[in-house]
Amino acid sequence: MSEPAPGLSAEQLGAYFALVEVGSLLQYAVDEHLRIDGDLSHVQFQVLARLVDAPGGKLRMTDLADGVVYSRSGLTYQAGLLDKRGLITRSPSPDDERSVMVAVTKLGRGLVARVLPGHVDRVRRLLFEPLTGDDVTALNVVLGRIRDHMRAAPPRSAKPRARRNQTD
Repeated sequence: MSEPAPGLSAEQLGAYFALVEVGSLLQYAVDEHLRIDGDLSHVQFQVLARLVDAPGGKLRMTDLADGVVYSRSGLTYQAGLLDKRGLITRSPSPDDERSVMVAVTKLGRGLVARVLPGHVDRVRRLLFEPLTGDDVTALNVVLGRIRDHMRAAPPRSAKPRARRNQTD
């Protein structure tokens, strides 16, 4: 019998809880702003912002799901809501008939431009205001290293879908 993995040290546990709490507090504040100023969820804003920054304002749905770390089915639902509002369009990919391309519309770009200043203000005020320039550099390095480590595993959209057992 193998020995159980050791628990987290007090310092590791403190860092973990602080990270989770900071993430929750920041996301709550950002979500509140996006709902009030743009009638958007956080994931909808992420989709629009990624499309605005993408070459030609288009991305494959799978790449969007990987980028925003969201399930394929959940992103399909969110994209449907954005499509109904005229903020994006969806179409088959010209390169692969199995892929769906998502493009931001002029209306979608306008909404991002409208909510972005308030979004930036909340992030700056809540996350960066208490930090020095050296703190921001260190935070960027540390979180970048953690993100890269966590993303070393295949993204969720690249994992095979679970198949239901058909033998009943």
